[in-house]
Amino acid sequence: MSLPMILVISVVAVLIIAFSILLLRRAEEDPLTTRIDEFAAREEIVSIEEIELSMPITDRIFVPLLRRVSEFLIRYTPQQTLEHTTRMLELAGNPRNMRAAEFIALRIGFTVFMGGFVFFIMYQSDAPFSRRLLFTLGGIALAWFIPMMLLRSKSDRRKEAVIKKLPDALDLMTICVDAGLVFNAAMQKVDEKWDDPLANEFGRVIYEMQLGKSRRQALRDMADRIDVPDVSSFIAAVIQADQLGVGIGKVLRIQSEQMRVRRRQRAEEKAQQAPVKMMFPMVFLIFPSIFIVLLGPALFQILRSSAVQGVRG
Repeated sequence: MSLPMILVISVVAVLIIAFSILLLRRAEEDPLTTRIDEFAAREEIVSIEEIELSMPITDRIFVPLLRRVSEFLIRYTPQQTLEHTTRMLELAGNPRNMRAAEFIALRIGFTVFMGGFVFFIMYQSDAPFSRRLLFTLGGIALAWFIPMMLLRSKSDRRKEAVIKKLPDALDLMTICVDAGLVFNAAMQKVDEKWDDPLANEFGRVIYEMQLGKSRRQALRDMADRIDVPDVSSFIAAVIQADQLGVGIGKVLRIQSEQMRVRRRQRAEEKAQQAPVKMMFPMVFLIFPSIFIVLLGPALFQILRSSAVQGVRG
């Protein structure tokens, strides 16, 4: 295969992966609403058509097409698969307000495209049919699992961000409650001060309560969406304190201290794991380089002396 063909293949593959990551990692807000807010801040009089034309091509063409295909696929997708995908999207923070059917459509479209692309590349080569079939099936399998791997990675990063931010959020809520604010106002202060997954979840709880949902149910739903044991224990303590009539300030103070202790314990655990994780890079990367630097000159001297003795002999 020629060098220009390899370069074209590499560029197309990178574009495919980047497009998939773009659809999975876009912001959660509606792009049309975001553009309307931007033009409203400029105090310009524009029409809806002009606002839509100013949106990126992914928002104007690819996303609506993906939603049309998802509406067709949802009729033939098992309910269990839809529920599992919906759960994974919730754990990942529901990127771009994507529904389960839209995510499945993205996986299918990416798989079909990558399978056809790999088949075309292998068809141009002189490899045997068995190898062509093997590479095509491998490309299809890889393309099918890449979106789910990205979603799981986003979910793990979201959980880590929540765990890292929880003690600070509880400290702020404790200060707000001690200053005379109620628990709902303290959650709203957290939402106003920071822009992270935990603060956004507190803001969603406030919004759901404004729509009529009870605070207990809104907090339970928040714990289910985040799926972090620390958050679940904190919400369980808040709900129990609400049922028993215990002061919420005391509960927040105790929970804040416990979360800080847990965060310190996690840091100590990672510090204990560091030597084990450093062993493999040191053995396979650092030590060989050190041996080459230290023993290389001695090896050349030994070879040179052997050559000289051979000439004399």
